[in-house]
Amino acid sequence: MDPTERYLDLLKGCLTRTLDGFGETYLPVLPHRGSWKHWAFEPVRRYLERRDMQVIRRVPFNATARAEGREWPAEAETMIGLARLDNLHRLIADVLRNGVPGDLAECGVWRGGATILMRAVLAAYGDPDRLVWVADSFEGLPRPDLDRYPAERGDTHWRYEELAVGVEEVKRNFARYGLLDDRVRFLKGWFADTLPTAPITQLAVLRLDGDLYGSNIEVLEALYPKVSLGGYVIIDDYGNIPQCRQAIDDYRAAHNITAPLNRIDWAGVWWQVSEALAERRASGGTRTPTSKDART
Repeated sequence: MDPTERYLDLLKGCLTRTLDGFGETYLPVLPHRGSWKHWAFEPVRRYLERRDMQVIRRVPFNATARAEGREWPAEAETMIGLARLDNLHRLIADVLRNGVPGDLAECGVWRGGATILMRAVLAAYGDPDRLVWVADSFEGLPRPDLDRYPAERGDTHWRYEELAVGVEEVKRNFARYGLLDDRVRFLKGWFADTLPTAPITQLAVLRLDGDLYGSNIEVLEALYPKVSLGGYVIIDDYGNIPQCRQAIDDYRAAHNITAPLNRIDWAGVWWQVSEALAERRASGGTRTPTSKDART
């Protein structure tokens, strides 16, 4: 195998902890936010945290589930699995090979694994100047906004403390792999607050992992017009979170986007911005989804 590809494959195995001998056999005990267990356990958790300790439970390592991105790992920098990492690697390589202009961005990064891979691919292939944009609240997911997005009714992602990963932890994860530099730019805050004014001029690859209806719509409204002709949009959780799928379908319908949705695995999809789509976008023949599009 070519040394460059060997390095990137090794990195993907490290980011997912799917390499032989790297499997995790525990999970931290973190009761859901807002539950009585959370309020009862929180003082204990904070007490132990100050002493560099935590409560864990032993679990068998499931190599198949980890490779397929079907579990939330204890330490791995990503939960999206190998197929979605391979897809990201392949699409970045394609835009580099074909000279598609623009930076790389992920919105909803968790521990940063996919963006670490983005930076690694740029470094491995010798790209001299593209940036990697790392956009997240770094506080977990927001509570559902039912007034604007009725499709979010019943969503409980905001309760999962496991999804709240601070920006300093993500930076440490980049540094662990020697990939934290001035070409990695962090956008901290809710998407509606940070993305409309973000200093992003052009994107070659845009990856969405926002879970919620509103999060996906807000990312597309702010950043889809900046994706270059020949660039790619990648959607995580299209196949397994109905409100994510609905948001993407509503936005594509409202903006006359007919490019085929290509399946990655059981959860992820992608499409390529074509010349016809770019022309329609430039002509202004689009409308933005509203709360009425968020069918319950």
